[in-house]
Amino acid sequence: MGSVSTIVFLGSNQVLGIVPKALAKVDIIGKTVGEELQVSTMSKLMNVMFDHADAFIVLLGGLGTLEEIFYISSWAQLNIHQKPIGLLNVNGFYDNLLSFLDHVMEQNFLTSSAR
Repeated sequence: MGSVSTIVFLGSNQVLGIVPKALAKVDIIGKTVGEELQVSTMSKLMNVMFDHADAFIVLLGGLGTLEEIFYISSWAQLNIHQKPIGLLNVNGFYDNLLSFLDHVMEQNFLTSSAR
């Protein structure tokens, strides 16, 4: 995220980093470029992120990233939004997740709007 936000910022574009206060305290996020907004919970992070985003591009990540993917995809399936969602699948990082989502669709637990 830091590299992407830096490139965007250096290109004279607006950058808004939305960070849970718990992460900001332990200095996991590193140096902030642009504007930083700290929120108290992951739920608030998702709501603020949703309010400010025109689209979502998912980078490589762990559990927090997976939570964000499913949160925003669930909202798409419920027709709460029609914002584009893109998955940056570098070197097949998300291949197994995509296979799982295909399986979930085959079992009729997921619509194509959320995939």
